[in-house]
Amino acid sequence: MQEPPAFDAETFLKTLTKKPGVYRMIGADEEILYVGKARNLKNRVTSYFRAAGLQAKTMAMVAKIQRIDVTITQSETEALLLEQSLIKQERPPYNIVLRDDKSYPYIYLTNHPEYPRLTFHRGAKKRGGKYFGPFPSAYAVRDSLNILQRLFQLRNCDDSYFKNRSRPCLQYQIKRCSGPCVGLVSAQDYQEDVDLAVMFLEGKSQHVLDTFKANMDQASQTLNFERAARYRDQITRLRKVQENQYVHGEGGDVDVFALATGSGVYCIQTLFIRGGRMLGQRTFYPRNELELAPEAVMEAFISQYYLAARNRDVPKTVILSHVGEDKGLLTQALSDQSQRKVQVLSGVRGQRARWLQLALENAQMSLQAYLSDRRNMFARFVDLQDVLQLETMPERLECFDISHTSGEATVASCVVFDTSGPLKSDYRRFNIEDITPGDDYAAMEQALQRRYRRLKKGEGKLPDLLVIDGGPGQVGKALQVLSELQVDEVQILGIAKGPDRKVGLERFFLGEEEIPLDGQSSAAHLLQHIRDEAHRFAITGHRQRRQKQRTQSELEEISGVGPKRRRELLTHFGGLAGLKGASREEMAKVPGISRKLAEQIYAQLHQ
Repeated sequence: MQEPPAFDAETFLKTLTKKPGVYRMIGADEEILYVGKARNLKNRVTSYFRAAGLQAKTMAMVAKIQRIDVTITQSETEALLLEQSLIKQERPPYNIVLRDDKSYPYIYLTNHPEYPRLTFHRGAKKRGGKYFGPFPSAYAVRDSLNILQRLFQLRNCDDSYFKNRSRPCLQYQIKRCSGPCVGLVSAQDYQEDVDLAVMFLEGKSQHVLDTFKANMDQASQTLNFERAARYRDQITRLRKVQENQYVHGEGGDVDVFALATGSGVYCIQTLFIRGGRMLGQRTFYPRNELELAPEAVMEAFISQYYLAARNRDVPKTVILSHVGEDKGLLTQALSDQSQRKVQVLSGVRGQRARWLQLALENAQMSLQAYLSDRRNMFARFVDLQDVLQLETMPERLECFDISHTSGEATVASCVVFDTSGPLKSDYRRFNIEDITPGDDYAAMEQALQRRYRRLKKGEGKLPDLLVIDGGPGQVGKALQVLSELQVDEVQILGIAKGPDRKVGLERFFLGEEEIPLDGQSSAAHLLQHIRDEAHRFAITGHRQRRQKQRTQSELEEISGVGPKRRRELLTHFGGLAGLKGASREEMAKVPGISRKLAEQIYAQLHQ
């Protein structure tokens, strides 16, 4: 029996993100060996493959790895929650699995009619009141309760102790309780503090902060400086924890599906949310033989995923990144199957929008890892040899593309692939000069001449196959250049865009002859991949060159950002450098900048 190929750690680590998340090490027969979390996935996973310093048990586990699956999360805390859920579900042999298998802890607000109690809770949620969580650990709950007591001074004593007090306890003396047991605070004032604490636990800390500010201003105006100082201290404490809350305000059971596509490959990422907490994920790579639009691919996949499977759990809400015309029909079918109302949503906001964005990021990362996998890449090269009927398998491909804006700042790119994938150390860009603006043929001629003169001099390796992003005209120009330079050992393949530039409908030319090539074959995916990479590399270089030539701000290129909004942005962040370092959420807080515009600005500044 042939052993499976060894895990290619080097290629995998090149594509791995530095964001927080969870990784699952998978061995033969799809056995999950280990589940771990990381603040920085790239750094953490890389540490398992260092040359020295690993323990014997760790080395034995690494030797069994066939694949590593990764799930990006929004924070390290969310990664911890997901890690523990997966450990309890899968019980990997190399993880420590606790025997007591405790449930997650919560913060519990009792339903006392006048003076509710805020306390720690673990176990079934049978009692009346409100539960906030889950939290990643008991320490996280106690730390949050400590903050809440200092901010809102709510009692944490049990009811029997509360009823029998004749004087305030130590908690009142150290300003962690307002003394409701002996009537030192009215029921109305105490309820106001309870309402603020609930808003804080629901993630509305900005509203709480605004309330504290208003109360501080009012106390100052009435010369009640002691009360104003108390609000000032509360504001200081709240600002320190405002960005570090553990609680999800959005609850419910949700399945999130996000689709990413590139180089002819489709990837669908699924996140499973239960009780407002992400419990797992799965990745699928559906084939698209009929060249369907992404919306149709998503709907066909969802139909098979839920309707064709037996006993598949259908949650109350299904969120999709792409929705087509059959959304209503799909909603009705899912509702009929589950015998209750099911929502199918796409345009979502708040926490649901963050879940969808997270699923999209995971889909894009999984797609990139799939395309870069050395085992998949080698199979595509083998298929390319068969399709082109070559005597030997090509081991090195080069692809050229041209990018400009109405002839301005023309740049040509050259990217190189070998059987392991993109060889970025051999990438090159050429700034095209002294041609008629917009003449792509002349630009291609100049780039090829400069590249292959150097290769003829021995400054690099000649490719086995030269790929041109263009039809017969560009192929003819390439044949002419290589003939003039007496480069006879390189074959030329052109990729002409299909109708409406649709992926999968391209036409392929080997030399001057068109060749039949299935747009969904491994060979076509390889050619689409290198073409897309050449396009990305060219357009990035073009934008950089164009920006150097222009004296105006990068913000001037963004639709919807006029002089007033540019001034607001630059003033708020102290300049362009500060703006580039800001998140989408921070940009959206600037007056006049919507969430959608913030997304657009962020994408433009980080392309």
